Amino acid sequence: MPRKPPFDYKWVVAVIFVLGLFMEIMDTTIVNVAIPTLAREFHVKGTGIEWVVLGYLLSIAVWIPSSGWIGDRIGTKRTFLFALIVFTSASALCGASHSLGELIAFRILQGVGGGMLTPVGTAMLYRAFPPEERARASTVLVVPTVIAPALGPIIGGLLIEHLTWHWIFLVNIPIGVLGFLFGITYLQENKEPTAGSFDLPGFALAAAGLASLLYALSQGPDKGWGSGQVLTTGIAAVVLLTAMVRVETTSASPMLYLRLYADRMFRNANMVNTFTYGAFAAFLFLLPQFLQTLLGLTPLQSGLTTFPQAVGVIMASQFVGKLYHTVGPRRLVTFGLIMVSVSTVPYVFIGLNVSTWTIRGLMFVRGLSMACSFVPLQASTYANIEKADTGRASAIFSTQRQASAAVGVAILSTVFFSWRNHVMTGPKPTPGNLLDAFHVAFAASIVFSFVGALYAWFFIKDIDAAPTMHPRPKKPVTADA
Repeated sequence: MPRKPPFDYKWVVAVIFVLGLFMEIMDTTIVNVAIPTLAREFHVKGTGIEWVVLGYLLSIAVWIPSSGWIGDRIGTKRTFLFALIVFTSASALCGASHSLGELIAFRILQGVGGGMLTPVGTAMLYRAFPPEERARASTVLVVPTVIAPALGPIIGGLLIEHLTWHWIFLVNIPIGVLGFLFGITYLQENKEPTAGSFDLPGFALAAAGLASLLYALSQGPDKGWGSGQVLTTGIAAVVLLTAMVRVETTSASPMLYLRLYADRMFRNANMVNTFTYGAFAAFLFLLPQFLQTLLGLTPLQSGLTTFPQAVGVIMASQFVGKLYHTVGPRRLVTFGLIMVSVSTVPYVFIGLNVSTWTIRGLMFVRGLSMACSFVPLQASTYANIEKADTGRASAIFSTQRQASAAVGVAILSTVFFSWRNHVMTGPKPTPGNLLDAFHVAFAASIVFSFVGALYAWFFIKDIDAAPTMHPRPKKPVTADA
């Protein structure tokens, strides 16, 4: 029997989940800032090094769908604690890696743990918070969602400059141990008797389809888009993912309960989140490379330059959560994504003599804008989802978000390397070639966020999010004198 929590149980769940989610999300950006260092360490040129990031994101995206079933069948507490053990152990193995192949392999193992952490933790959180308090829960989630990717480059920069790159993975160990101790002491177990059997065909098709898609996107710039290898894997991805959708919509016990897309709010919020998170993850992958490669910043300086985005999100989330109940998700999300697009436009024209303070200011505005999207989307997505379906819904939401991040990183990496190779006039790219490539890649990220804004405006309906919004007080009826 778990001990009685010292505080309200829903806040205990929130703290434990934040610890796990913080570690899982931070691990993406803490590696981003180390990409140039890792490329030099392992003597990697061109594409290939991005698989240190892509392998992790892909593994997360593959394992997230099964986590809903695992949590429902085995229990959310056991699954969450197991995920923490896997993630923390894999972090130690990453820190002990001596080759790029070893590092990528252990990063994939990290993704196994990370893929179970997010949806199971989200399901526990939304079961603990009633619908009318989802906006408060979403504000809590903003902390790891935004602070973790912002602190990642700073912590990574400090560790790389003063120790070695190995420590960017070893730093996860104390966080993982702390989360495990809190979890095993206070978390309550929850199982769903309707979990059914494991959907092996759906799992296999999703894994193979996503892996093929990301491989084709990442190898296209180097091998050529018309090469047999790229075309074959690209076509295979389309076939496999189409088959996966077919299997999941006809299976009695699907891994991804796609029937939940029948709910309009769930469907549209997930679609918007696809563009939102794709733009967010891809931009944070690209910017540290720009700052270090072209501006000559150290990893620490790079992290400090991107950190104002987190400050902006924290500041804005304090009032966005309150505005949500009166303004609604449609206008907040649309406004936020439009402003993300606007704040990214200067990067398309930025020069090599740009002040780091200019970039910090732009990142702060970007953070303010991101909060207007993140908070309402987190609050409204599960508005009409039954409690028993929370685990399944969380698995879909998390799968789509992580797949979007992986695809976003792959697309922007592809755009960057394709344009760099296009404008190169010699055997090696010049600073001018690289600057042009960054400009085009930044422009591509604007497309992500702007399309998301258009989708939010035309398809998200505030009435669909009504259960998560406080009812407006009725005006007292007074008799005429």
